[in-house]
Amino acid sequence: MAKIITIAHQKGGVGKSTLALNLALCFQHQLSVVLIDTDLQGSLYHIKEDFTELAIIGLDKLQHIQQLNYDLAIIDTPPYLSSRLPELFLHSDFILVPTKAGFFDVMAIRSTLALIKEAQAKAPHLKAGIVLNMIKPRSGLTKDIAGLLENMEVPLLQTWVHDRVSIARSAITTGILNGTDPKAKEELLALAEEIVLAI
Repeated sequence: MAKIITIAHQKGGVGKSTLALNLALCFQHQLSVVLIDTDLQGSLYHIKEDFTELAIIGLDKLQHIQQLNYDLAIIDTPPYLSSRLPELFLHSDFILVPTKAGFFDVMAIRSTLALIKEAQAKAPHLKAGIVLNMIKPRSGLTKDIAGLLENMEVPLLQTWVHDRVSIARSAITTGILNGTDPKAKEELLALAEEIVLAI
């Protein structure tokens, strides 16, 4: 049975799909990985031909998630509170909640975190973490937002992922690990390591 990492936040534009893709590409060197796109827009599913070395499947396969013959499944979720999230969370081993360093992003995260806490009450093995994503350089606001997030019930991960052109372009290139931006690679690998240690 695959370990399952679900990436969720009800707010759009926080980088869920980009992180899902790059984490899948990162882990595929050690594990058999499937990337599952549950967003009806199918952003990741539509680029699967550009990443032929990575298994990417769409929403229709979700009901068979426990039977998938992979070491790791990474699930990208839609930018709203889907009625399927509670079920997805119960199947997951780790939920990653990416957020930008903005007050509205922090306010929006509360509903997602509440669903995580409900799932953890039913599935005590379930772990979760918040990651600051798409961080602007030299922004004093980031530390203020980090302070707010540290008071949430879900842990704030130590890794911060910055707003980089290489990361934004990674879905139309070969991914961060195959790119030429060493800082982006360092952040992605640090994030992957934190997730592995948490599971």
